[in-house]
Amino acid sequence: MAALPFRVDAEGRIEILLITSRDTGRWIIPKGWPMSGRKAHQAAEREAFEEAGLKGQIAASPVGRYHYQKRFDHGRAFPCMVRVYPLRVEAQHARWPEQDQRTLRWFPPEEAARLVHEDELQELLADFAVRPVESHG
Repeated sequence: MAALPFRVDAEGRIEILLITSRDTGRWIIPKGWPMSGRKAHQAAEREAFEEAGLKGQIAASPVGRYHYQKRFDHGRAFPCMVRVYPLRVEAQHARWPEQDQRTLRWFPPEEAARLVHEDELQELLADFAVRPVESHG
């Protein structure tokens, strides 16, 4: 599961936060594995905190999903399907667990879509830009 961190600026424009992968430095959204005792959207919210220090309102229903190949150190790849939960960002903590391991940056949705590598995630981000803000949780 993954969080799709977004905010709305003073002019009503949506911005999306991307972070870099620890392994490759590619632009991604905060994501992780299921967590025991947490619903998927709660686990996505936790990943957004651990990877980017974010707090906000997470939607209980996914806005979409995408597939990618998780590569491990030993060279093997594991196919993953990621459900994406919109997270309306309200605050960022001064400190968080992976603070020194990633770069974070806000982008317009169209630019964020161009920067990620996964085709389905590109489509999801581009679509997110044109949906009414009220539908994002």
